[in-house]
Amino acid sequence: GPNRKLDIHADVIMTTYAVMRLDQEELAQQKWDVVILDEAQTIKNPDSKIAKAVYQISSPFKLALTGTPIENRLDDLWSIFHFLNRGFMHQRKDFQRDYIKPISLGDKEVSERLRKRVKPFVMRRLKSEVAKDLPPRTNIVLYNELDEQERITYSAIELASRQDILEKMKVNSNVMQMLESILRLRQAACHTAMLPGYDKSGSSKVDLLIDHLETCIAGGHKALIFSQWTRFLDLIQTQLEEKKYRFLRIDGSTKDRHKIVDTFQTDNDYPFLLLSLKAAGIGLNLTAADHVFIMDPWWNPAVEDQAADRTYRIGQDKPVMVYKIVTKNSIEEKIIDLQNKKKDLVGSVMDGGKHYYQLTRKEILGLLD
Repeated sequence: GPNRKLDIHADVIMTTYAVMRLDQEELAQQKWDVVILDEAQTIKNPDSKIAKAVYQISSPFKLALTGTPIENRLDDLWSIFHFLNRGFMHQRKDFQRDYIKPISLGDKEVSERLRKRVKPFVMRRLKSEVAKDLPPRTNIVLYNELDEQERITYSAIELASRQDILEKMKVNSNVMQMLESILRLRQAACHTAMLPGYDKSGSSKVDLLIDHLETCIAGGHKALIFSQWTRFLDLIQTQLEEKKYRFLRIDGSTKDRHKIVDTFQTDNDYPFLLLSLKAAGIGLNLTAADHVFIMDPWWNPAVEDQAADRTYRIGQDKPVMVYKIVTKNSIEEKIIDLQNKKKDLVGSVMDGGKHYYQLTRKEILGLLD
C-alpha cells in the first residue's frame, strides 16, 4: 500500500510483483539471504519491466515456484533461469540460436541436451503426488453444432480470414500479426454477437452451456464459467439473467475479488461464477465448485489448466468435471490440436517426453483448412 515501509530486520518480507517493481531500487540495494518467486511464470517475458526489476535483486540462494515453467515458448524457461543462475542458459540470443531454433526445426538431440541441462535444477512434482487425497478430475470435450445462420456467417469470415493471412504471408508478417487475423473467426465459433455489425441474440454454444448448467442446478453443483473475452461473458450473463439464475462475476474490472470469492464459497444461493481467464487464472481458491466450463479454447493449454485448478486444489472433496466446449468443424478443433503440441513442449524439456514443434506460419494457414 501507499504507506509501506521496508523493515530490513524482519525474518521474511512478502510483496507483490507490482510493488516490487516500484521499489526495485531500494530492494536491489539490500543483501538478501534468500529470494523466492511464487508464480514465477510472471517473469516469462524477459523484456517486461517486472522481469527486469526481478533480475536486479541478488541473493546467494534463489528459488522459483511455478506450475508452468513454459507457458508459450522456450524463452519463458530462459527468463526464469536468467533470474536463478545468470549465464547458465547463456545469453538470450545464443540460447535462441543454440536451442530454440534447432528444437523448432525438430532436432531431438538438442531437445534432449536441454532437458539434461535443466534436470539437476528442477524438482517437478505432479499434483497427484503432492495431494494424494484429491478426488478424481475428469476432462470432457463438449462438441457444439452451429445452426444454419451461424454456419453461413462462420464460412464467410473463414474465407476472408484465409485471404487476409495469405496477403500477410506475402509481406512476411510475423506470427502474432497473423493470429490477429483469425480473431473474428474464433469469435464467430462462439457467438456472432461479438462480431462488428451482428446482433444475433442467441448462440448455439451458449445454449449448450445453459443445458448443462440446468443439470448442475438439479444436482446441487456449483460451476465456474471461463472465457478469454469479457464481451462473451456479457452475452452469457444476459442468458443467465433471462433464466433467473443467480451468479457472480470476476473480470479485470472487479474491485473486491476476495469478497466475491467468499460469497461464492459460502453462499449456496450463487451456483455460478463467471470469470475471465486473464483476471482469474491464478491466485483464487474456488473449491466450492466442482464443475468447470471453458467456453473458448485458448492457444495455451497451461492457461486453461490454471483456470480449472482454481477448484481442483487442496481442500476439494468432490470429483471435478472440466468441460471444454468446442465448436465442430471450426478453427477450435484445430486449436485443440495445437494445444497438444504445446503440451509436448513441456514434456520434451522437463520430462523427456514427446517432441515439440513451434507454431509456424504454415500451421496457422492450416487452421483454416
